[in-house]
Amino acid sequence: MNLTHAQEGKEYIIQGIETDDQELDEFLFSLGCYSGEPITVISHLKGGCVVSIKDGRYNIDNQLASAIQI
Repeated sequence: MNLTHAQEGKEYIIQGIETDDQELDEFLFSLGCYSGEPITVISHLKGGCVVSIKDGRYNIDNQLASAIQI
């Protein structure tokens, strides 16, 4: 399951990142988004969602959200 199907307010563990774009992988890693890290969807928006990773909150689009496997 990917992040676009996650329930709001529930904590998930990232199982992996599925993308062919190296820049996208590096960007997500810089946010602290990698396998084994907890992630929580704060809210779903029309074009993406707001997530909490470590101590930060980020607004990510649906393309990024679909690449994050939980």
